[in-house]
Amino acid sequence: MAWSAQQYVKFEDERTRPARDLFAQVPLADAVIAYDLGCGPGNSTELLVERFGAGNVIGLDSDDNMLAAAAKRLPGSEFMKADLNTWTPDMPADLLYANAVFQWIPDHIAVLSRLMDHLKPGGVLAVQMPDNLTEPSHVLMEETGAAGPWAPAFEGGKVRRAVLPSPAAYFDALMPKSVRVDVWHTVYYHPLANAEAIVEWVRGTGLRPYLDAAGPKYAQAFAADYTARITAAYPPMADGRVLLRFPRLFMIAVKS
Repeated sequence: MAWSAQQYVKFEDERTRPARDLFAQVPLADAVIAYDLGCGPGNSTELLVERFGAGNVIGLDSDDNMLAAAAKRLPGSEFMKADLNTWTPDMPADLLYANAVFQWIPDHIAVLSRLMDHLKPGGVLAVQMPDNLTEPSHVLMEETGAAGPWAPAFEGGKVRRAVLPSPAAYFDALMPKSVRVDVWHTVYYHPLANAEAIVEWVRGTGLRPYLDAAGPKYAQAFAADYTARITAAYPPMADGRVLLRFPRLFMIAVKS
């Protein structure tokens, strides 16, 4: 699945807010080796660079388009292509920071547990993931997928992202390797111009695999059907804007 840095940054302020909120809870004043896992176009990497310095931060992503955008944004920083399913750092890290990436990795608890082994004592694993599959924005992707001539591509939930495990599952996996684990949810409410703005938002993330599965023949019709459903599900507020509710799961684990 290809990603678009240009589409992703259309809502950069809203997307970076949870990255800032996660980073604010990282209990490190300094870091010699900090990785931004799934760095995207570099908006989250920039936070790490501001605190730790460009020479101490490396951004990782699996998408060439995102890496090119990140390198353009932060020309003094290092970026590398990597698959987080298998990647490990060359040496123990002070910080492994991941903003909105591990929800795409089905068995990510096992990956997070493995990555804990590659932190220095006192090092930090910091993770944020969208937890919004029960929101209309994502339920309606499934409904649209089942409703048109493109339906065979969506049979059996083959496109749907996996539901996140329970908070207890993260505690169970991370506590044996940690002196401290914090897990919490934050629900963000984003006022957007209209229903079409919600569609533009998810085009940069959750809607992409659905449009890819619909294929060039049906992608435009799929988007139109989905937009109509979103318009019905998100009525305008008094000022004419719509409100996008967006729950996110956060966790901090400090290595023992």
